[in-house]
Amino acid sequence: MENMNDIVDKASSYFKSGYNCAESTLLAIAKDALKINSDLIPKIATGFGGGISRQGYVCGAASGAIMGFGLKYGRNSPEELRAHTYNPVVEFLKQFQKKFGSILCKELSGCDLSTIEGIRKFREKNVHKQVCSHFVNGAIEIFMSLIDEP
Repeated sequence: MENMNDIVDKASSYFKSGYNCAESTLLAIAKDALKINSDLIPKIATGFGGGISRQGYVCGAASGAIMGFGLKYGRNSPEELRAHTYNPVVEFLKQFQKKFGSILCKELSGCDLSTIEGIRKFREKNVHKQVCSHFVNGAIEIFMSLIDEP
């Protein structure tokens, strides 16, 4: 497994190249940290950008990391325990909230992306680069600190 700084750099590179927050986070976790390659990644994360399709709900970077925990610890059958995934996700959310003050895109970005005005503000203030990149990087840092070595 690559070190945390390398994974953060990969996520940042994906984000700068045009992938959204959720896609970038999941790509770095799946492809670069966990060495999982699938045509479904980043597709499965696309709808989570902007706090779930620009609705301002859970931050896309956090959602991408949560999907990463699913890849690492998720169930293959209903007999397996959910707690193996739920426990690190809950800890991730606590740490993300503590580090950034919220887990909600609308609060973190300061923009209501469900409106034309919010999208305009997001673009004019370069929130993608100036603000959201920190959440992508932070999500990777927290994720990497919580996973066990394979």
